[in-house]
Amino acid sequence: MLKKGNKLYSILTGTCPKCHEESMYEDKNSYHIGNIFKMNERCSHCGTKYKIEPSFFYGAMYVSYGVGVAFAVATFIIAFVMFKASLINSFIAIIATMIIFMPFIIRVSRNIWINFFVKYDPKAAKVNS
Repeated sequence: MLKKGNKLYSILTGTCPKCHEESMYEDKNSYHIGNIFKMNERCSHCGTKYKIEPSFFYGAMYVSYGVGVAFAVATFIIAFVMFKASLINSFIAIIATMIIFMPFIIRVSRNIWINFFVKYDPKAAKVNS
């Protein structure tokens, strides 16, 4: 299902959007909070520059808002509709979910944002293979 060449592969794995061969991040684990924003400057496989321009990833904040809303709505539906929790307990569940998934949401938002601008290139994937 998730194969190289698919944008979803790059978004969920945090790999280079152009070649899908290496992680964009210095630390693959998004829950190491001190390293959450530390990215490699370029892909060592195809040479793609990740920070296309200064403040490039500020646009990911807009994506983050949408992803966060999706998580909140999903949590509400699960808590309120499926488990019949009260409104206050559903609200607490939403807050807990947002706190727990914050590092994941930040990384996925950055991955989605860069994938808007950089397309997969099968030739770049074969450069150093």
